[in-house]
Amino acid sequence: MKIAIIGASRGTGNQLLKFSLEEGHEITVLLRNPDKLHISNKNLHKIRGDILDSSSAFAVTAGQDAVCVCVGMPPTLKPVYLFSKGTRNVLSAIDSKPETKLIVITGIGAGDSKGHGGFLYDRIINPMLLKEIYKDKDREEALIKDSRCNWIIVRPGFLTNGPRTGKYRILDDLTGIKAGRISRSDVADFILKQLKEPTHFRKTPLLTY
Repeated sequence: MKIAIIGASRGTGNQLLKFSLEEGHEITVLLRNPDKLHISNKNLHKIRGDILDSSSAFAVTAGQDAVCVCVGMPPTLKPVYLFSKGTRNVLSAIDSKPETKLIVITGIGAGDSKGHGGFLYDRIINPMLLKEIYKDKDREEALIKDSRCNWIIVRPGFLTNGPRTGKYRILDDLTGIKAGRISRSDVADFILKQLKEPTHFRKTPLLTY
């Protein structure tokens, strides 16, 4: 399978890159600084660029079976547009190829997952530190849902650097649910499994232990 990963230099995207290469997939990554990705593999193709640049989005998505957007950023109090503008560029690039699978990571607190993070996260951490980020992730999710592509919006719980276990809950109905932890490796595990055996496209699953 040909998979494009945007945000492969660290975190979940980096785990997804490693697992995908281990399985022999052909991977194209978009990086602002390709030299910082110290992975060498005959099936790995690096493109220098930025998701906020439309030409970069067209370059990395060309000829791909699937596109995975795993970008992140540190907390900020300033207005954020990285997620919505970047994903808008990706959607424009694949608009003529609706068969392309698109998997985008947002997080707990985006869309109708708001209010399912527990008291400390919902009342203090998110409003004080992540408000602008999640306002933009809401915009991002709305763009994806309005598109005609074949999408999944993945909402992980609280991310850890734990191991890949393959054992986690995939929740579509959040009634009475409070998110727990999930390792970045298991989020990557879920994404790769969905690309091979789709069950949650056009859904917004919450991943948690």
